[in-house]
Amino acid sequence: MAQVTVTASPMCAGLWRDTERCYRAVSSRDARFDGQFVVAVRTTRIYCRPSCPAMTPKPQNVEFFPTSAAAQSRGYRACRRCLPDAVPGSPEWDVRADLAARAMRLISEGTVEREGVSGLSRRLGYSERQLSRVLNTELGAGPLALARAHRAHSARVLIEMSDLPITDIAFAAGFSSVRQFNDTIREVFARTPSELRAAAARRGHGRQHANPHAPSTGVRLCLRLPFREPFDASGVLDFLSARAVPGVEAVDGDYRRTLRLPHGPAVVRVTARPTHVECVVRLADVRDLSGAVSRVRRLWDLNADPQAVFDCLSGDPVIGSWVHATPGIRVPGAVDGPELVLRAILGQQVSVAAARTAAGRLTADLGEPVAIASDGDPARLFPSPATVAEHADEVLTGPRRRIAAIRGVAAALASGTLDVHVGREADELRHDLLSMPGIGPWTADYVLMRLLHRTDLLLDTDRALLRGAQVLGLSPARLADHARRWRPWRSYAGMYLWRASSAPHPRRPWKETP
Repeated sequence: MAQVTVTASPMCAGLWRDTERCYRAVSSRDARFDGQFVVAVRTTRIYCRPSCPAMTPKPQNVEFFPTSAAAQSRGYRACRRCLPDAVPGSPEWDVRADLAARAMRLISEGTVEREGVSGLSRRLGYSERQLSRVLNTELGAGPLALARAHRAHSARVLIEMSDLPITDIAFAAGFSSVRQFNDTIREVFARTPSELRAAAARRGHGRQHANPHAPSTGVRLCLRLPFREPFDASGVLDFLSARAVPGVEAVDGDYRRTLRLPHGPAVVRVTARPTHVECVVRLADVRDLSGAVSRVRRLWDLNADPQAVFDCLSGDPVIGSWVHATPGIRVPGAVDGPELVLRAILGQQVSVAAARTAAGRLTADLGEPVAIASDGDPARLFPSPATVAEHADEVLTGPRRRIAAIRGVAAALASGTLDVHVGREADELRHDLLSMPGIGPWTADYVLMRLLHRTDLLLDTDRALLRGAQVLGLSPARLADHARRWRPWRSYAGMYLWRASSAPHPRRPWKETP
């Protein structure tokens, strides 16, 4: 099949509506578009990822949808060959900041399963009717259909990767009844749960022991998390290693950390492989699987579109050589909003090492032990906001004003006065953060960049970033003006500047693009 060049960029909202462009991507089996839309074949009633290796259908026999849920709601089932749900998430949800994008982030966290559509709409600040109208218009499916597709994917992972009883999997994945679970699996995958498990065994996908009634060991699963190439995994590991809080995180060839999840704690071990990221997750409650995976993907920025970043930044005369030398750079995210806010305040006007020491002291004194942690794993949760608010004076050292600010923010987080989660609107969250004594613009923007994955935020008051700009010959006075060339990927450009502040300039030859 002839290869067709198609520009991959998530900045064109509603890519799935451009049928000609989508069909070119399908014809060339372009894996960069996996997760950005699905292609459904009318004659077979199957939907696939764009890179599916099956024979390319005729143009008149296909239609395109923005999500698997939209295809499922039109009566299509998932392709057994390409597994269209097992792909990197759409980078659109990071680039876009509208209602649909924020809803998708919360749905992937399992909000609908825990709080229902009413809870989802309440978190987003919209009525259920308005939310459903927007999601149907933008994504081709309402919140219940999107959550149903999310549950189906979680259930398939548990069916194929664990030896949990089928009945337990039904409720762990968020279904309200076994009958609903069986009907959904048959409708989406055209197989019963038992048939899916048998097929996985024939493919050599060994099931892993998981005993949900053993709190000392928890449920252990090993998952393969996909990403779009190229992927600068060592850069993510270096970033997380420099900021790893003792007791909560550990880096030694791989990355391990504890997670505070809705139904209990978890411990994850993340290892970068050439074609995927291996994630071993141990859960106190298997219902938290999708939330744990979503947080790991966000932390490692696995949904990013590195080709779009490269196309924008590689021709820049200041950072172009760095982009060519290290393509696929990521902006590490965050696993927990309140934790990120408290750690960001601890890091204000001090070095990264000093902030790490302060957070480690806080964890050692106030962090909760994690019983399911294995030998060598971190074994404490970062302290909850309520605990920090109550005991900050006893543990923290330094200026009284700084300690009072941390205690005040922690109290606001604990009471819900300051609500920090992935579904917040960026401008509103920034306003709420800046209204808190002790939080300045740098801290607010740092939280937006890492928690909400704002791709176009440059922390141009950060000392290390300014030092990196000077290393590359860009004065602070010229930085803001020059950075306009980096839109809409200024957050990624900032990662190159951070790297330049401490690393030698790459020696790889580079010629400026005209």
